[in-house]
This record gives sequence, structure tokens and C-alpha cells, in this order.
Amino acid sequence: MSTREGNLEAPTRHPLDWKTPDFYNEGKLMHELERIFDICHGCRRCVSLCTAFPTLFDLIDESSTMEVDGVAKADYWKVVDECYLCDLCYMTKCPYVPPHPWNLDFPHTMLRAKAIKFRQSGASFRDKLLSSTDMMGKLASIPVVVQAVNASLKSKPIRKLVDGVMKIHPDRQLPEYDSAKFRATARPRSDFAVKAGEKTPGKVAIYATCYVNYNEPGIGHDLLKLLAHNEIPAVLVEKEACCGMPKLELGDLDAVARLKEINIPHLAKLAREGYAILTAVPSCTLMYKKELPLMFPHDADVQAVMEAMWDPFEYLMARNVDGLLKTDFKRPLGKVSYHVPCHQRVQNIGNKTRDALQLAGATVNMVERCSGHDGTWGVKSEHFAKSMKIGKPVFRQMAEPQPDYVSSDCAIAARHILQGMGETATAQKQHPITLLRIAYGLE
Repeated sequence: MSTREGNLEAPTRHPLDWKTPDFYNEGKLMHELERIFDICHGCRRCVSLCTAFPTLFDLIDESSTMEVDGVAKADYWKVVDECYLCDLCYMTKCPYVPPHPWNLDFPHTMLRAKAIKFRQSGASFRDKLLSSTDMMGKLASIPVVVQAVNASLKSKPIRKLVDGVMKIHPDRQLPEYDSAKFRATARPRSDFAVKAGEKTPGKVAIYATCYVNYNEPGIGHDLLKLLAHNEIPAVLVEKEACCGMPKLELGDLDAVARLKEINIPHLAKLAREGYAILTAVPSCTLMYKKELPLMFPHDADVQAVMEAMWDPFEYLMARNVDGLLKTDFKRPLGKVSYHVPCHQRVQNIGNKTRDALQLAGATVNMVERCSGHDGTWGVKSEHFAKSMKIGKPVFRQMAEPQPDYVSSDCAIAARHILQGMGETATAQKQHPITLLRIAYGLE
């Protein structure tokens, strides 16, 4: 029994022991779930974060004993299905995470459950398709195909048909594809002199991410413009595949390992050459900073990449501290409602995007709460209504100042928020990287 109520130290995390037979032992999983659920039942601090905790507490409160022992083990999977691994409970709410002796890691226990479920029964065609971001992007962005794909995304009859067959909600606004892929059209400049600062490497490598490469290449081009304006030499990662986050959320850890074998050699080479590696999607940054190092704690290349990986605004604001960031902003941004994505918050880097927007002269209304979309979770028909419900407080808080711009480092969260704000919303949706490019007056 613990002798203290909660943690006095910062959260730490144990490596994910996913290669041992016990990890996939369902009986041992159920024992651990019962232990964790009982602690959560006695605390309930996380009830407002997502639908996983209300689902758990409803199961307990409606059971014959009104305790965890009254909940059927088969119903534990209902809780697992509601968890989308945002990590906020672990990093911002739970008082019993390591180094507390109760050693409660709710997200990684949910991940273990998802991995067992995947190993036992695989995944639906829809879930496999949605988590195969590279394959989807390559097919959908073919020049002859892209117009048809984008038109179908806006066609109500086609969307209803897709919902009937694949259970992708017809009302979910989905990102279009772009045939002018970022990696094919990017022209990074590497001709500037390398100026390393006390806190920052003086040269940058860009890991494009599936989303920037196939859906919104403009974000990547704007990042290159920011780097060029600040005379920071930049290159693209020679070869890349999906970071693996969609497969991680599915519980397909073997697929995560295969993607790691594609990406890490190229990234590790750049890390050892002294590059700062930047990704414009927080989930991808988190994958290399946190999840892969926990899956492969003894892999020196993975650890090297972890040390070299930066959020773009984490890097830019560190350059500012080094006295190496230009502040010659020319265009006012006005009012910006800025949403902090969950996968950025749990990186523990501080509010660097907000700081950069304020440095550029923006009046920033910052909202730190889960938007409810979370990758593919909010796309699925069975979760769409829940995702909109979770997002309601965010939609309201983002709309209240009547902003000029709605922005989030997570582009799909920003789209979800603008959809939730409704048709009367007049704000433009722009990525923070694009806002900084606008503030500099760059074309």
C-alpha cells in the first residue's frame, strides 16, 4: 500500500516490454486492467478528458456491486475501444504514474490491450486502410486520380455509400489530397553558412510526414521559407515512410517496427551529422521523441534520433533564445485562436507555438484541451458524435474572441474545430507555420 497520496516528482515512463510473451497474455492483461480500473474508480480525476473514463465509470456504477469486481471482463474492451492514446491522462492528470509506487500507465495498458486484440483478430479493412497513410496518399495523389478522390470527399451520395460500406462518417470533413507532393516539389536551401547556437544546431533536416507530403504540402513549403528567411541551411530526409503512429494506435506493433527499420537509418545518419530534425505534425514528432524510444530502449540509433528530433516552434524559439531568429515581422496577424494539440502537450516543451505567434505580434487566445478528433478515431462512424461532443468546449472557446484565424499545430484538429464552430464562423484556418510566414511578409 502506498504511503502517499500522489506524485511529488515529474512523470517518468518505463520501456514498453512488447517483445515478451507475458505482454500478450490476455489473462495477465485482465488482472492489470482490473488493478488500474480500481485505482481510476477511486480517483475519477480524468472523467472530463475523453470517453474512455466515463465509459469505465458508467460500467462500474451500473454494475451489481458498484465496484470494479461487478464489471464483466468482456466489458473491459469497451473502455479500450474508447481510448485513442492521447496520453493526456498520463502527463497532465494522473497522480499515480511512475515514479509513484502504484505505477499506473493507463495509455500504455490500453496500447497493450489493443496489441493483444490485433494479434488475436487483426483489424477491419477500414482500420487497416485508414492507418496505411503512405499507401492511401500515394494512390489518392496520382494526378489522374486526385480530382476524382477530392470530388468524392465532397459528394454526399458517395459519402453515404462509403459510410454504409466502411463506416466512415459522411459528415466528417476530410482533408483533400494534392498531386504536387511536398517531397517532389520541395526546394530546400542548403547554401547558407551553418550558425550553431548554444541551444540549437545550425542546420535542419525536414521529415515531411504523410500529411504534409500528400495533403497539405503548403505547410512544408512555408516551413522551408521560414528557414530560408532565417538563413538556416535545410535538407530533406533522403527517404521516409510513415512514422508508425497510426499503426501504433491500431495495436499493430510489428508494423511499427517495420516502419522503424525504414526510417531510423536515414534519420540516425542525419542526427549524427549534427542536424536538427523537424517534423510539422506533432504526432510524428512524438513518435520519435517518446514512443519509439520506449519500444526500442536499447537501440542506439533510435536514441540518437530522439535527441535530434524537434517540434518546429521548439526549434525556432530556441533559435530566438540563441539570438539567431529574425524578428522583422511586417504583417499583423490580428487575433489568433490557437489550439494546443494533445500530442504536442505531452512532449513537455512548453507553449512554444504561442510564444512564436506572440513574438510575431498576434493576439493569441490559447486553448489547451483535447479537440476530440485524434487521427482516425473521429473519422469513424461509431465515434463521430463522441468526437464532436468532446470538442464542444474547444469549439466554444476558440470562437469566443471572434478571431481572424483558427490555428493548431495539428492540421486535422484545426479542420475539426472549424467544422465544430459551424457555418457562421468567419475565421480563416491556417497552420501556425503559415501564420509565421504571413507575419514575415513572405510569399
